[in-house]
Amino acid sequence: MNKGPFIHSIYIGRPQTLTDKQGTWRSSIYRSLVDGPVALELHGLVGDRATQPYHGTADLAVCCHFLDHYRFWNEQYGMALQPGGVGENWTLENGTEETVCIGDVYRVGTGLVQVSGPRTPCETQARRVGRADWVKLTLQEGRTGIYLRVLEPGMVQAGDALHLVERPNPEGTIAALLRCYFHDFDRELAGRFAMMPGLMVGWQRRFAERM
Repeated sequence: MNKGPFIHSIYIGRPQTLTDKQGTWRSSIYRSLVDGPVALELHGLVGDRATQPYHGTADLAVCCHFLDHYRFWNEQYGMALQPGGVGENWTLENGTEETVCIGDVYRVGTGLVQVSGPRTPCETQARRVGRADWVKLTLQEGRTGIYLRVLEPGMVQAGDALHLVERPNPEGTIAALLRCYFHDFDRELAGRFAMMPGLMVGWQRRFAERM
């Protein structure tokens, strides 16, 4: 059992009415730091609720961003982002899209989670960070973050390690998926992604349609 990343910090949020220069909007993307253990259920963390119906489903139960990315955004693009700044539930240390694979199963705390796919950047994130080019930038750099599904509920807290239990798709890193779909389409690899166990159905369909 290999040791994977660990949870640097945990965030939960509920829908809020927000106002910026674009007007009034409603979102849960401004999440608050959790101090201490929190329950992890099949549809995500207790106390966390999204406004969009496609967040908080079984395949999108826990949204994660990597601590290394915050260093990158701030150093390379002059931003001032802090962990939690792109609306994730978990900020993970000691990992990136290059080291995490589709279908990876991790024991974390007393729960069990599985990597279901990349997070797709959106306009809500762009408003949160204050960059109109955020979606393009995130895909260009391949620093999207990931989604997890919950296989077994449990309790988690900051500092918990993600211990790798199973890796069914060692060739299927999140980085490889992003490169194939957005930058350098490879039909053979796309066919494997379309059938890859553990990849969320929406992404399997995207690859199948692209082919």
